Amino acid sequence: MYISRGLLEQIIAHALEDPKNEVCGVVAVDSATPARAVRVHRAVNIYASPMKFQIEPNELLRLWNACEEEGGTLGAIYHSHVRSKPYPSQTDVNFAANWPGVEWVIVGLAPGQEPEVRSYLISEGQIEEVTLSEQVS
Repeated sequence: MYISRGLLEQIIAHALEDPKNEVCGVVAVDSATPARAVRVHRAVNIYASPMKFQIEPNELLRLWNACEEEGGTLGAIYHSHVRSKPYPSQTDVNFAANWPGVEWVIVGLAPGQEPEVRSYLISEGQIEEVTLSEQVS
């Protein structure tokens, strides 16, 4: 996925607003190949937990519809890991089973380190890191 520095900064800023709990949201993408991120939509982690996140189903549907109304689709789900590097946990892998083809953007907030952002495709329990390329336009 191509993503602008500004959109990445929005995701990082969201993670830093609540560094003790996982934050989450979605990234709308256009229909290009590879996809280009067009907007970040914040969501509420209904667990308000440092260990897991979940977007309330009605909010997730609203966000999905918003992505489509903007002429794109939901291309990524993002969240933060508040105490570790940005690598999918088993909880993430289990959750991703319901979202084939959607990238998982994770912001790692490991103690004493700058925020680190990585993206993954997770399919049938297999994790593949994918490049987040800076969008130039």
